[in-house]
Amino acid sequence: MTKSQTICIVDDEAAIRETLENVLSDEGYPVMSCHDSISFFEKLEQQTPDLVLLDIWLPGIDGMAILSKLRETYPELPVIMMSGHAGIDAAVNAIKLGAVDFMEKPLRLEILLDKIAVVLSNKPPERVKDLASDTRMEVAKIIDPIIPSGAVRLKDSERPQRTLKGNVVLNGKGLLTGRNTGVILSPLDPNSGVVFQTLDDTSLPAHITNIENFSQSVKQQSFSANSTVLARENRRVRTVEHLMASLHMAGITNVLAKVDEEIPNVDGSAQDFSELIKEAGVQDQDVPAKEAVVLAPIQVGRKKLTEKHLYVEPFEGFEVKMRIDYTAPIGEQKLTFNSAQNSFDLDIAPARSFNTFENIDLAQKTGTVGSGYLDSHIILHDGKVINTDLRYPDEFIRHKILDLIGDLYLLGYPLRGRVVANMTSHGYNQALVQKLHVALTT
Repeated sequence: MTKSQTICIVDDEAAIRETLENVLSDEGYPVMSCHDSISFFEKLEQQTPDLVLLDIWLPGIDGMAILSKLRETYPELPVIMMSGHAGIDAAVNAIKLGAVDFMEKPLRLEILLDKIAVVLSNKPPERVKDLASDTRMEVAKIIDPIIPSGAVRLKDSERPQRTLKGNVVLNGKGLLTGRNTGVILSPLDPNSGVVFQTLDDTSLPAHITNIENFSQSVKQQSFSANSTVLARENRRVRTVEHLMASLHMAGITNVLAKVDEEIPNVDGSAQDFSELIKEAGVQDQDVPAKEAVVLAPIQVGRKKLTEKHLYVEPFEGFEVKMRIDYTAPIGEQKLTFNSAQNSFDLDIAPARSFNTFENIDLAQKTGTVGSGYLDSHIILHDGKVINTDLRYPDEFIRHKILDLIGDLYLLGYPLRGRVVANMTSHGYNQALVQKLHVALTT
């Protein structure tokens, strides 16, 4: 990068133009400045800048229209979009149209200067590490198909069975359908289990044997990496994992969840479900609960840092040790959640789903997900989060633990044991639960 590279500012607010002109000039950049689309295109005919800082809201032709036109006439010209009023849709649309970045006003000048330096340096993008896409099936590598005899056994828990004290309702948008939907949670008698029910009264017990395409998944050891879907009699209940995680950690063993095809995803976390359970209140029942106690290790995948794997091992209590390693801004993260020492509601439930812009864009184009993804995901693009502020510096691994806790409850019982996971998604989670189920029934 050389400081002789010209930057063009397009913004109708004189104060912002003046501030940016002064800051960029002090940094040694030649600056062009325009207040609307007409003056911008006039200057563009005289000189092509090396970078454009483009506001979305402009008089006449707005920034999005300018960006679209630039992609036709100057496809290689980098553009950083700016806005003080746009939301996630605008940010995503700007990236779709070819903007290299998006910044919200008021601008943080030190961050803007860093972004400018990266763009003008023509630094090659970092190699993208694997991040499970939204459309594929995940083949779980079963290194040792033999399950040790007596590896998992049901035992009476010190806790009683639990249900809710009353009915509660939550509305929101479906993650995959993008439609408005809702769920009604109601109490159930002891030994009923967690049961989902569609609007036509088809019941789907929340169990690994009721996941979509279970028989085929077991045969091929190929499970969905995207989300957890229950299916029966041509009826489906989709994205149950976040609700299941909250029920699991609240010790709810008996509950009816009435739903129209898909559980509302709200913000992509389990926070609303945990609050819903608190709103309803928890009712202990005069029957002891059962728990699945791990007595010998069970494994899916090869125990190598470079490969996906997870396993359970004996442990007094319930603990999850997770490791992930994805491209920036995630990197390597490690975290241990112990249900007796940590708070699910504070430490795990608020963590949101995440995926790359490219995966989400592809999934929307192929019709496998709806608009719910835009409102309920941390969206990653070009080594950064483009649509929100993180709730935790390591929110990504916390959500991975959240998903795993929800999928584990498909065993039908809480687990007493330690789960160690490396880079896994729903596919590997479900493959492990399937092996735990086999261990319980043999």
